[in-house]
Amino acid sequence: MKPSPYTVRYSPREVDHYYRTGLWSTDTFHDLLLRQVEENPDKVFATDGTRSLTFRELFDAGQRLAVGLHRRGLRRGDTAAVQLPNWVEFIQVLTALSRLGVIMVPIMPIYRREDVGYVLSNAGVRAVFTPAKFSKFDYLDMYLGLRQEHPELMIAVARPDSTAEDVVDASIGKADVFTLDQLEAETDDDTARAELGVRPSSDDPFVIVYTSGTTSRPKGCVHTFNTYCAGARALVGPFGYTESDVQFGPSPIAHTTGLVTSVLLPMLTGAATHVMAKWDPVRGIEEIQRFGCTAAVTAPTFLHTLLSDYDAEIHDLSTLRLWTCAGAPIPAAVVERAGATLPNIKVLSLYGRSENLVTATCSVTDDVSRALTSDGKATPGAEIKVVDDKGDEVPRGAEGDIAYRGPAHMIEYLANSEETAALFTSDGFSKSGDLGKMTDDGYVRVTGRTKDIVIRGGMNISVREIEDHLAHHPALRAFSVVGMPDERLGERVCCFVVAASGHDAPTVDDMREFLLERGMPIQKTPERIVVVDSLPMTATGKVLKHELRKDIEQRLREEATQAREVAGAN
Repeated sequence: MKPSPYTVRYSPREVDHYYRTGLWSTDTFHDLLLRQVEENPDKVFATDGTRSLTFRELFDAGQRLAVGLHRRGLRRGDTAAVQLPNWVEFIQVLTALSRLGVIMVPIMPIYRREDVGYVLSNAGVRAVFTPAKFSKFDYLDMYLGLRQEHPELMIAVARPDSTAEDVVDASIGKADVFTLDQLEAETDDDTARAELGVRPSSDDPFVIVYTSGTTSRPKGCVHTFNTYCAGARALVGPFGYTESDVQFGPSPIAHTTGLVTSVLLPMLTGAATHVMAKWDPVRGIEEIQRFGCTAAVTAPTFLHTLLSDYDAEIHDLSTLRLWTCAGAPIPAAVVERAGATLPNIKVLSLYGRSENLVTATCSVTDDVSRALTSDGKATPGAEIKVVDDKGDEVPRGAEGDIAYRGPAHMIEYLANSEETAALFTSDGFSKSGDLGKMTDDGYVRVTGRTKDIVIRGGMNISVREIEDHLAHHPALRAFSVVGMPDERLGERVCCFVVAASGHDAPTVDDMREFLLERGMPIQKTPERIVVVDSLPMTATGKVLKHELRKDIEQRLREEATQAREVAGAN
């Protein structure tokens, strides 16, 4: 199914307003890159620790690939999936697809056959760009298997190994499996312009980003280049971003946070970007030092683990001026520790989602306490309000659903008009499903998901409140609180924990004592602790709480079965 036009979502009055105020532009990604090529062609734009591309090299590589893909039949309005790690090839593919007007469908590397197959079908994907193998997983083998259901799928392999080259050689003449290098066509600027024709519009569909999977089925968020770039434009002022910045990008650029902040934001400003394919805090510290990175936007998990491995005696992160935490609530303890450990850095909080990218953010001009007490305020040209179940705004300070209206909202969920319509209030604000409160001066604090509440005997218990306290527990490396079913009370509080190195995991009594000392009522303390080696997470650092809920439900079922068997034996 093809995406709907942008006029389905935005009225002529809104379109005119966004263009007049500079929130939207006629510039496409190709235009932004061409401007950087004209102004600073030899500046290194993108690095990944193995390869690097200047602006001119990126333009040339993208153009060669665009011509090659055009000769293979890809046309404006087609869709192509990109399931690549944080390699510079990802940005090259993006450059080529955007010049063609082919809609990019980024797929995070953690997705496997079931989710990938769903995305291929839902988005009508014609071509896919993939590694041969990465992080011990054989992507090429997966896609060769998926071709049984998608026989017309063209597969392009980046950084092929010998096995992949054998597969490519065997497919010669079949026009179905290629290396990225094979798809690049020899061309020059004039020939490419003539062959590729008129560039796409900034109001054409640019990307379909699938939600990161904290619910059962991902939904495809359709964005034009204008709606997507509006998210990057919204951050330039709050971040104090300039061409001198070097973005550090461990967040997957195959998803919203990484794509907006590690690709579009540096391209928009003429800055540089360093992307990191696989997170390791020690190597992250080394690469920040090596490439002189100045700013990062990640889930709090990345900053927390980096601080745990940082050693002031041997490490120097003095180039870092800004670290923005997004994608999950930021514990106050992380902000405080960062300020004490890295005095040159400012920690900001940002709240967003794939549907509208940046909902709220703190600014470099805000007092540091803002990151401790809020997730920021609306960016220029956008609006936020907190609403009740009927979509009516609640009083300031009251909890409700955080809703957005502005230039960065998607056009629709692909092929899902019912869920798209369900997002909106009567006055056009898009409900997030995230609970929050707003201060009198417009700052928002996310308090949890609408489902991120444990209802114990009629008492609403905020998961966020418990987790904020647990961030101060010295024996915990990671943790997540969920509700577990209970026949008598409806739900009880359950906490999954990963013990910190050198510590034993706390017992229920240990944790209860810790939380009571911090002033929590006993009814809010966990009544069960589950010790695990790691928490299930999306690549962007969000804990997959639905998996934890399934986990504890399964444990309870097994325990009930065992209890019945023991009772029967007696």
